[in-house]
Amino acid sequence: MTNRAAPIAHQRAEHPQKDEHRKLPYEFREHDSKAEVVWNRTSVTAAMREKLNGHAGKCVWFTGLSGSGKSSLANALEVELNRQGYHTMLLDGDNIRHGLCKDLGMGEADRTENIRRVGEVARLFAEAGVIVITAFISPFRTDRETVRRLFDEGDFIEVHVDTPLDICEQRDPKGLYQKAREGKIRDFTGINSPYEVPTRAELTLNTAYMSQQEAVGQLLKLV
Repeated sequence: MTNRAAPIAHQRAEHPQKDEHRKLPYEFREHDSKAEVVWNRTSVTAAMREKLNGHAGKCVWFTGLSGSGKSSLANALEVELNRQGYHTMLLDGDNIRHGLCKDLGMGEADRTENIRRVGEVARLFAEAGVIVITAFISPFRTDRETVRRLFDEGDFIEVHVDTPLDICEQRDPKGLYQKAREGKIRDFTGINSPYEVPTRAELTLNTAYMSQQEAVGQLLKLV
């Protein structure tokens, strides 16, 4: 009589390393880090954090020209979400450049790195079960798409604040457009540096024709 259990035992013996790896507190993942690193497993999952918070984490990414109204809308959205009991964090472009990205300039390479860092931070907040709201010009489509790929489907909401350049320039709350026109600022989006319009934003808003209350109402339907 043939012993059918023998081949199974033999098969297990052939892969002791595979079984051993399952017991390790870390795993080997493909990465492009310049350091020798592994991925350390954690016991508390994103689902557990979301259950504790009472809602899922996600990213609402505002993009648009300087003066378009990104920061104002992002702030108004966070106020309303906070009022409703959601856990939130707002990452504002200027604020981030005071700390995390203070070593970066406004050239194309530095702008790409700026958005890369913010995207990784936003993902960490989302994995913590927080609704993270970002307000960045983020002018390059490729950079925004790179951030989108960090999130699961439906967890990244791109909001294009599509306020016309002439309106943004009329507002010019920080006097930056005037300085750019005078040649005092280089690589200023909309004047001497391009802005690549999103091709698949989840929502497009124009603050020249829409009140803040109307805009926040539309945003709440997506979050």
